[in-house]
Amino acid sequence: MLAQLPPALQNLQLPLRLRLWDGHEFNLGPDPSVTIVVKDPMMVSTLSHPTLDSLGEAFVEGKLELEGSISEVIRVVDELSHALVNDDEDTRPVRSIHDKATDAAAISYHYDLSNEFYQLWLDRDMAYSCGYFETGSESLDQAQQDKFRHLCRKLRLQPGEYLLDVGCGWGGLARYAAREFGVKVFGITLSKEQLELAQERVRAEGLEDQVELTLLDYRDLPQDGRFDKVVSVGMFEHVGHANLAEYCKILYGAVREGGLVMNHGITAKHIDGRPVGRGAGDFIERYVFPNGELPHLSMMTAEISDVGLEVVDVESLRLHYARTLDHWSERLEDNLEAAGKMVPEQALRIWRLYLAGCAYAFARGWINLHQILAVKPHADGSHELPWTRDDLYQ
Repeated sequence: MLAQLPPALQNLQLPLRLRLWDGHEFNLGPDPSVTIVVKDPMMVSTLSHPTLDSLGEAFVEGKLELEGSISEVIRVVDELSHALVNDDEDTRPVRSIHDKATDAAAISYHYDLSNEFYQLWLDRDMAYSCGYFETGSESLDQAQQDKFRHLCRKLRLQPGEYLLDVGCGWGGLARYAAREFGVKVFGITLSKEQLELAQERVRAEGLEDQVELTLLDYRDLPQDGRFDKVVSVGMFEHVGHANLAEYCKILYGAVREGGLVMNHGITAKHIDGRPVGRGAGDFIERYVFPNGELPHLSMMTAEISDVGLEVVDVESLRLHYARTLDHWSERLEDNLEAAGKMVPEQALRIWRLYLAGCAYAFARGWINLHQILAVKPHADGSHELPWTRDDLYQ
């Protein structure tokens, strides 16, 4: 029976069982914790060169099934791929076309899936970005509230100031800043589904006089320096490498002299911004974030600096995002039956792999998350920041 397996698989020692379409089973090591059920005979050759992209695609298309906890599936499948595929294979930098039409379509594809689906596994404010864990043991709800506070304190928000929220999502940060820090907020998104629910929640909290959310492309933002502070969370991943300079220039034009700009987003491992190896980046590009491109921290700080903003603080929250994604993945796994009634089966398969896979990727340093705080200096080079960070932690 062993001869039926491709030679590449015969000498592996992994906690993995293969179950073929005809019922035959092969253990690739002792005590299998994960089973790959091969439903399509053509998949046997794919298993000889199992890129993360090809395996993910096969699961999404129903050519194989995965048995075991989703986090353990991701770990074992990565070990399988690592044993047989070169890490640096097909990881050349990708340059996507980014214009208003394609960006709007990409955002709609990802965020307009179903508000109810996102509500199943996000926190109560539906913050679809990295939480902030002060001890590591906080609940998801607490970590997201702490993230909002951390951002607002870094921006040194003061009552009456005007805050621009670029990529406002479901409005959780905008409402928090208005409610807890007394600022006025102008938020923009390209997702109609997000905007509808976000505006509904603004009205429910009676914040209409403080929070205005609208459907707007960042390229159409006013350039008259009307905002005291700018925050952008989980947004620049959608901008594209080719448009980063324009994106930073627009943020510069939107904020007043002396004002602060906070950019919170996912950053690449590689300096040239190429995706992680063995097809993981390709899977995300195809199924999750069309046209998404992650810049390296050095690339982003260079673009911010080139437009005249001064980078004054950088913080990595990589392990915070791994913990956030663990929460999201576990919550989705606990609600698979309900989720299956809200989105197509293929979409649910994509999201199961995506959330668990990203938790694994952040934990192992394949990608990072950085908060970059910058100031638009006055003409004489001065600014209004405190001399130390002490105020953030009081």
